[in-house]
Amino acid sequence: MSAAVLPAPTGRRRRRGPGGASVTAGWLFILPNLLGFLAFTLVPLVSGIGISFTDWNVVSGLSGIRFVGLDNFAGLVKDAEFWQAVGRTALYAGVGVPLTMLGGLIIALCLNGPVFGRSALRVIFFIPHIVSSIAIGFVWLLLLHPSSGLVNLALKEIGAAQPPTWLVSQDWSLASLILITSWAGMGFHAVIYLSALQALPTDLYEAAELDGAGPWHRFTTITWPSLMPTTTFLAIMSMIGHSQGFGLIAFLTQGGPGDSSTTLSYLMYQNGFQYYRFGYAAAMGIMSFLGVLLLSAFFWRFQRGRGLYS
Repeated sequence: MSAAVLPAPTGRRRRRGPGGASVTAGWLFILPNLLGFLAFTLVPLVSGIGISFTDWNVVSGLSGIRFVGLDNFAGLVKDAEFWQAVGRTALYAGVGVPLTMLGGLIIALCLNGPVFGRSALRVIFFIPHIVSSIAIGFVWLLLLHPSSGLVNLALKEIGAAQPPTWLVSQDWSLASLILITSWAGMGFHAVIYLSALQALPTDLYEAAELDGAGPWHRFTTITWPSLMPTTTFLAIMSMIGHSQGFGLIAFLTQGGPGDSSTTLSYLMYQNGFQYYRFGYAAAMGIMSFLGVLLLSAFFWRFQRGRGLYS
């Protein structure tokens, strides 16, 4: 019995993805986002790494690039101004991130119940997240004016003889920025937390109530463990946002008075665009990136096994 002869293919077979979709069509759909990632993320990142090993002031053009190896990083280790900025950034994020997350969680817990106008309140709390930092800074610049701001006028009314001068004080400028940044970010955290709360199964709470568990016990044994992945995500995003915070600092304090509010991101701006030390500024950016990467990995590892469904 002779073997059956299969007909020869008449043309090249087109590759198909899952469900029979065209692979070419898939690439076309992701192409705009891929080009944006390459142009605005990958290329600047690789360029920044390369520039960090050079001494370049931009004004001299590409011909003025001089390779210096690890000299910029060695200079950072000995730079007291750099380490002071790192300390301020750690304080800025170390206080601001927990404060933002706590405020967002409290707002979300309040809106999770039967609250009148919950949808409208959700929008109101979310507005500061989508408003430009310049608009937010202008409003708070008026509120925290040392002599005519509404905050100090209210403090004088309740008996404060010498209220803080806020943004123009070396003692209060960084604290003021922490409060403003936290206020602006609470709405975003509240919306994310609220979405996670509304996705929790109600049967767990009903079973806990039947067992006699109170509100605090239900929160610590059901709500908080269920929110652990969301909390980790928000902690990492908020930490990245605080480490890159620039707009409010540049508009409200310009790193001052003195250098009391000069964080690492603003020091990078000063070295790069005021002193034209682009290689040195790029080295600061690489150090900041590595620090945030290590902290993100720590947060991610810390939350593993601690969630309700882990």
